[in-house]
Amino acid sequence: MYPRNGIISRLISISKSPVQSRSFATIRPQQQQSNPVSLLGIGCRRQDVRGMNQRSFSSLFYARPTLQTREFPHFTPSYPNYFYPSRYWASTSTAAAASRPAMFLTKDGGARDAKGAKEYTMDDLPSKAVSRWLFLCAGLTLGVIIVGAVTRLTESGLSITEWKPVTGVIPPLSDAAWKEEFDKYRETPEFKLLNSKMTVDEFKSIFYMEWGHRILGRTIGLVFLVPYTYFLVKRRLPGPIAAKLGGLGLLLGFQGALGWYMVKSGLDQQIVETGSVPRVSQYRLAAHLGAAFLFFMGTLRLGLSTKKDLQWANIGLVNGMGDPFVTVLQDPRIKRFKFAGAALLALSFVTAISGAFVAGLDAGLIYNEFPFMGDGLMPPKNEMFSPKYSRRADETDMWWRNMLENPVTAQFDHRLLATTTYFGTALLYGVSRAPSLRTLLPPLTKHLVGASFAMVNIQAALGIATLLYLVPVHLAATHQAGSVLLLTTVLALLTSLRRPSSIATAVRLANKRAMTFLH
Repeated sequence: MYPRNGIISRLISISKSPVQSRSFATIRPQQQQSNPVSLLGIGCRRQDVRGMNQRSFSSLFYARPTLQTREFPHFTPSYPNYFYPSRYWASTSTAAAASRPAMFLTKDGGARDAKGAKEYTMDDLPSKAVSRWLFLCAGLTLGVIIVGAVTRLTESGLSITEWKPVTGVIPPLSDAAWKEEFDKYRETPEFKLLNSKMTVDEFKSIFYMEWGHRILGRTIGLVFLVPYTYFLVKRRLPGPIAAKLGGLGLLLGFQGALGWYMVKSGLDQQIVETGSVPRVSQYRLAAHLGAAFLFFMGTLRLGLSTKKDLQWANIGLVNGMGDPFVTVLQDPRIKRFKFAGAALLALSFVTAISGAFVAGLDAGLIYNEFPFMGDGLMPPKNEMFSPKYSRRADETDMWWRNMLENPVTAQFDHRLLATTTYFGTALLYGVSRAPSLRTLLPPLTKHLVGASFAMVNIQAALGIATLLYLVPVHLAATHQAGSVLLLTTVLALLTSLRRPSSIATAVRLANKRAMTFLH
C-alpha cells in the first residue's frame, strides 16, 4: 500500500472534470514522446490524471484479487516514475518496444491484440490433464508394441481367425467353445504346415497371447476416444490441437484395421498350395508397426508440447531456460542442430521400419554373425540381387523386390541403416559437446543428446545379441522396445528445441505484466 500524502490529495482535488479515456490500440511507438507508455504498455497524459475522482484514483493503491479493465489509463506503480511515466519511457529503446507484440491485459488476466480481436488466457491452452492423458496413451502404445512383438515371435498371431471387435472381447469359456475355436484354427495354413500335432491346451496359450494383444489395442482405443470426446464437449482443446488429435484418432483406427488386414494375409489358403512358410505379409506388418510408431510419436510430441506451453505461459523455465530461450532458438547454429536432430529422427524411424521387414521375412535366422556376412562385410552379390525375386520379364523390379522380399538383402539393409543411425547419433552428440554449441544449447537438450547416444549404444548391443543368439524371444522383444525408446529420446530432443506457441507467449507476456503491475 502506498501512503496517501499531500501530493496525492492535491492531485485529487485539482479537477472534477470527467476522464478523457483514450483507446489503447491508438498508441504507436512514434507518439511516445508526447504519449508515454508504462510497463503495462498503456499510455496516458498528465491532464488525464487531473480528471480522476478520488474513488477511482485511490483504487490504484490497493491490491485487488484480479485485474479489472477500466475506462481510464493505468499507471506504473513504481515511484518516482509513477506520476511521470515519460521518465521510464526515456530509458527504454523505441526499436525494442516496436518489436514487441501489441498485447494488452484483459479483466481475466489474459491478453488481447491491439485490434481487440482476440483475447488469450490460460483457458486457451490445454490443461495438465491433457498432457497426462497423452502420456498415458503413449505409454499404452509402447506396451502394445512390445506385446505385439512377443505375439509375433511366439507365432501366436494367426491363432484367432475372425475379427469381432465387440463379441471378441470375451474369450471361450467352455470346452465346447474352445473346441469350436480350435476347429477354426485347424483350417489355417499354419496348423496344416507347422502345428498339425498341436493339442487344445497348447492352442490356448497362443490364443491368449493374440487375444491379449487385441484387448490391449481396444483398450488404447477407449483410453484415447473417451477423454478426447470429453475434452471436445467441454471445449478444453484449442482448435489446432483438437484437429491434430482427431487425425491421431483416425490413425489409431486405421492401425487397428491394418492389424486385421495383416492377419488375413497369413490365413490365405494359397500358402498351402505353394508350400511356402505360413506367415503374414512383411509389407502389411511394416505398415501395421509403422502406424503404431506414428501414433506413439504423435501423442508423445503433443503431450510434451502442451506441457511445455503451460510452463512457458506460467512464466516458468522451459528446458532449463527462461526468456532467453526464444532468442537462442533464432541462432543459426541452433537451427542447424535442430535440422540435424530432425534428420536423425527420420533415420531412426526408417531403421525401425526396416526391422519389420527383417522380422516379417525371418531374416534374423540367417548370417548370425557380426560384423561380417559370410566372407566379407557384404554378402555375395548374387545373393543380394537374385533374379528369382523378380516378377517381370525384363527384371526391372529386381533391385527393389530384393530389398523388400529377399531375407539376405533385408538383413543387410537393416545393418546398414542401423550403423548409419549409430554414427549419426554419435556425431550429433559430439557436435553438442563443441564449445560453440555447448554454451547455447538449453540444459535439457544437452541431457537428451546424451540420453540418445546412450540409448543407441544399448540398442546396437541388443541388436547384435539378438542376431548372434538366433533371435530369442526375450532379446528380440527387448530390441523392438529399444527402438521405441530410441525414437522417444530423439523426439524429446527435437521437441526441446520447439518454439513455444504464440498463445503461450501472449499469455506469458500478460502474466509478466500483471506481476509487474501488482508489485
